[in-house]
Amino acid sequence: MKAIVTVVGKDQVGIIAGVCMKLADYNVNVLDISQTVMSGYFTMMMVADVSACNVPLAQLCTDMEEHGKTKGLSIRVQREDIFEAMHRV
Repeated sequence: MKAIVTVVGKDQVGIIAGVCMKLADYNVNVLDISQTVMSGYFTMMMVADVSACNVPLAQLCTDMEEHGKTKGLSIRVQREDIFEAMHRV
């Protein structure tokens, strides 16, 4: 199963590394990544394979959100099918 991970916050050193390391702790594989910095704000979207995740997806979502809070970031994890349904025009 795939999930979409979004990260938004003030730009700072190590955001990508920190998020990727945290996902690796849960055995989540990053398949694709896009990031940019706009006027000092960092935005990133990732497609990740959560098939081998070692915790339930709900826990991953909560833990990543909490990790983001400690770094001053908003981190959201959603199942790919839910993300696509929410953004369908």
